[in-house]
Amino acid sequence: MRRWQSWMVCALLVLAGCASTGKQMTELQRSQYAWSAAIRWGDFEGAWNLVDPAWREAHPVGDLQFERYRQVQVSHYRDLAASPGESEAMREIEIGVVNRHTMAERTLRYTEQWRYDPEAKTWWITGGLPDFWAGE
Repeated sequence: MRRWQSWMVCALLVLAGCASTGKQMTELQRSQYAWSAAIRWGDFEGAWNLVDPAWREAHPVGDLQFERYRQVQVSHYRDLAASPGESEAMREIEIGVVNRHTMAERTLRYTEQWRYDPEAKTWWITGGLPDFWAGE
């Protein structure tokens, strides 16, 4: 009987550890879904709220930059690859972008880097908003 009780205690501890990791990953998926929805629908101010506060402080975005984002429409947002972790994660994304003035569409790749903040109990994207104008 004692052996069975010790086995149950061990099983419960393992499951408790898995539950916390699983919850954290669920939070990652929620954060990534909120991020991709904001980008898809052109809510760049909303997406900005999901950027790591340290990044926002170091790289402030003003009204002129947000106005530039209003010049484009995201036509598609596809996950290409993902490498989740316990405290850091990466996701490779393909984004279709249409210039609202010329109606020209182009496709670009973007790498999302995520970091888990145990104090805030949330995931932050660490690289800022996608740069749709890289190389232009």
